Amino acid sequence: MALAALEERPLCKKERRWRFAPLPKAGYAQHSNLLERCLANRGCLDPNTADQFLNPRLKSLADPFLLPDMGKAVERILRARASAELMLVFGDYDVDGITSCALLHETLTALECKVVCQIPHRMEDGYGLTESAVLRALELHKPALLIAVDCGSSSAETIQLIQQRGVDVIVLDHHQLGSPQPKPIAFVNPKAAVEPRFEELCSVGLAFKLAHALAKRGREAGLPCASALDIRTSLDLVALGTIADQVPLAAENRILAHAGLRALSQSTRVGLKALREVSQCGPEIGVYQVGFQLAPRLNAAGRLETAEEALQLLLTNDPAKAAQLARSLDEQNSRRKAVEQEIVEAAIERVRATFDPAHHYAIVQGDTEWHIGVVGIVASRVLREFYRPTIILGGAGEEWRGSGRSIEGFDLAAGLKSCSDLLSRHGGHAMAAGLSMNPARLEEFRQRFNDAARTALKPESLLPILELDAQVRLSELTLATVLSLEQLEPCGQGNPTVRLAASGLRLAGDIRRMGAEQQHARFRVSDGTATLDVVWWSCVGDPMPSGRFDLAFEPQVHEYQGMRSVQLKLLDWRPSRAAA
Repeated sequence: MALAALEERPLCKKERRWRFAPLPKAGYAQHSNLLERCLANRGCLDPNTADQFLNPRLKSLADPFLLPDMGKAVERILRARASAELMLVFGDYDVDGITSCALLHETLTALECKVVCQIPHRMEDGYGLTESAVLRALELHKPALLIAVDCGSSSAETIQLIQQRGVDVIVLDHHQLGSPQPKPIAFVNPKAAVEPRFEELCSVGLAFKLAHALAKRGREAGLPCASALDIRTSLDLVALGTIADQVPLAAENRILAHAGLRALSQSTRVGLKALREVSQCGPEIGVYQVGFQLAPRLNAAGRLETAEEALQLLLTNDPAKAAQLARSLDEQNSRRKAVEQEIVEAAIERVRATFDPAHHYAIVQGDTEWHIGVVGIVASRVLREFYRPTIILGGAGEEWRGSGRSIEGFDLAAGLKSCSDLLSRHGGHAMAAGLSMNPARLEEFRQRFNDAARTALKPESLLPILELDAQVRLSELTLATVLSLEQLEPCGQGNPTVRLAASGLRLAGDIRRMGAEQQHARFRVSDGTATLDVVWWSCVGDPMPSGRFDLAFEPQVHEYQGMRSVQLKLLDWRPSRAAA
């Protein structure tokens, strides 16, 4: 089930644009069954690409040395190994950064390298390769080589400072490049290539490619430790970071997530076993379990204070220590949720007080009382409520830190760059970014940022989009057909859960309320070709379908008392546009 789909509560109170994938113009899917139509929507227009998509294989992964500067990075690491030089892996405090650090620590240790890890403190250091965090790490560890992972692409000055102190730097990152571009001895970032490959990989995917390259070159050099290294044991970490970072689950990410989820379900890593226990995960780990049970707990420590406990959990071999760390992360996650909810309610109330849909193309809010560790989550929640590019800031004194989330059609990183003279720091992606600024400039920034959004977006862009694979008749949704769609998993960004629509429906019986507070609903619908069950989650206060209507939904297999049947998870409905 797609992480993005799970995060998105039904928005039937608000108008949404239904957008159907265009019919394929050519290829074997032109007159195909539903699975082939959905494959065509995902770019699989011939049997060969469809087979690669439906059967992702690790052997299909490309040569890691195709990444920019990978050869330089491997050469420097192996030279450090030969000279017994200490390597410092400097990461980020989100799940991608933590899993990247853990993967590299395990790989380099297995290759008999001297290695330590450092995760910055969110409150004291801020995001990325900041001067304060780096200087403290250099003083503490005195490394000869620093590997910046999941950060560094916009840290030219800090990298220059590190190298002036006689420490070599390798950057392993997937974020957008800063200006000026940093000049480490190896810059392994797909965006740094003239013709970028692997551009959808997150940092833990790049860390896995580096591990692959090190093992490959080490075996060529006849190192016994490289011959004994099995990088497949780190696929559980790769799945965690890849899914948590919400990068597109296509191309190499699909291969890594597919194999990694299997590895997660079978993992003997004591830290993950303890985390699964406190998260109350079942035996099978999928996208939902990663996105809503495991990743939030790993993220919680870094959001509120330091991510050191999360890193220790992934690296420890002590079951008792793992259990203690997992309980601590679980408690911090509960505190994080309480803090987050309080700020979400305050931010939404503040926006509603002055919101003008016709003129406000973007939302910027900040407060000294708002915890900077949760501003990114709050920005996502506010965006979901108002569907505008959103930036939420918090902090105290003369330096507020914030996080932004965007909508289709507006490049958030470019929008921040257009206001860079008002900001202390900024960086990120088209859809998510971070920034620092003096709060005295908040109002000017709000106006400039809104102007940038107004220039880029059309009024119709401010309506949420509901992407749909196809329009179908209910009779097409047989149990066999819906089961066949499960071959598209794992679903997520770039490979969404199948979403369909049916038109001209009528209720086939009464609507039944479910749940302790009657917050859900179940009913049956018919289009004259078949009758199917519909479930609508969290629909308190929403108008119920009536008369003739169209339905947007996710087809699901419902199992009850050993019997399986097709049910439709309602996403949206509207009065039918078909003739009565």
